[in-house]
Amino acid sequence: MDYEFSLASFFIGLLILAVGIAFVRFHQWVANNFGGGVSSYDHYKLYAFITCCVGLIVMLNLHAVILIAIGNAIFNR
Repeated sequence: MDYEFSLASFFIGLLILAVGIAFVRFHQWVANNFGGGVSSYDHYKLYAFITCCVGLIVMLNLHAVILIAIGNAIFNR
């Protein structure tokens, strides 16, 4: 499959990236209110970083390429 830029994926990835950036900014508040407090700060920061990475991957429309490669590997195409 050839790479093809998608404007819709770009904006969806941009939204995911914005949520990830907000999550990085407010990870302590989220950990205090929804998690175990100070002991989970690093976990929530890691989840925020993963969210930012997923946003970048979707923004560049690389998720389709990765999923097709995994599908081809599983089903031996």
